[in-house]
Amino acid sequence: MKKPTLKEIRQKADAMAPREAYDWLLELSEEFGDSVRKIADKYYKKLETENRERERLRTMMAIEDEARGKGYCYIGGVDEAGRGPLAGPVVAACVILPKDVMIYGLNDSKKLSPAKRDKLYDEIREKALAYGIGIADHNYIDRVNILNATKKAMETAILSMKIKPDFLIIDAVRLDLDIEQLSVPRADATSASVAAASILAKVTRDRIMEKMDLKYPGYGFAQHKGYGTQAHVEAIKRLGLCPIHRRSFTAGILDAETAV
Repeated sequence: MKKPTLKEIRQKADAMAPREAYDWLLELSEEFGDSVRKIADKYYKKLETENRERERLRTMMAIEDEARGKGYCYIGGVDEAGRGPLAGPVVAACVILPKDVMIYGLNDSKKLSPAKRDKLYDEIREKALAYGIGIADHNYIDRVNILNATKKAMETAILSMKIKPDFLIIDAVRLDLDIEQLSVPRADATSASVAAASILAKVTRDRIMEKMDLKYPGYGFAQHKGYGTQAHVEAIKRLGLCPIHRRSFTAGILDAETAV
């Protein structure tokens, strides 16, 4: 039988799970020596990385596991995106994850690149037991203030779910719902379900603002997503306010009468 080349060995190993590849390469190295052992070492490092990631994710499920230990079945993590921008809606999400689910790379949306958020957005929706999205637009924000609009978006997200949570993990907000709630500081960095909700909310809102960039060109919504960057403020001074600007947030920049 023809002896496989190192390239062929790498290709076969790449098609295996890391643990399987490492064990196979280690056995093969007895015949092929250091060249294959070096390939095996790379898979060992990959295994170590995966183990650390699994441990991190298990830690992020600690709050959910504690709630399950108290008899709750459907633990929903709730988070929002868009409290601070000068334009556009505030978007909230609620996510119920299965017990022991592994979504590698799951983290607070602010710590992730746009490409990573997009990838995780699809995986979360695929693996979640249930999820919901709620949106409060700029007019509602101006009418009731950003805190109440955020609560409304969160409640809408929860009530839209195909499975209703019996326990909620939220960061510093109390909702007027007859569901047990736990307020956790920086929950998007410490709870897996809240981190998942932060990603769904962020990606949903970013996509809305990218569409608004096409509808209202010149403001740079696709780049800054409505936040008060210097470029955004300069665009407001140059063009005036557009229909999706929050008047209660922009009163100090231009009088609302200058809206276009």
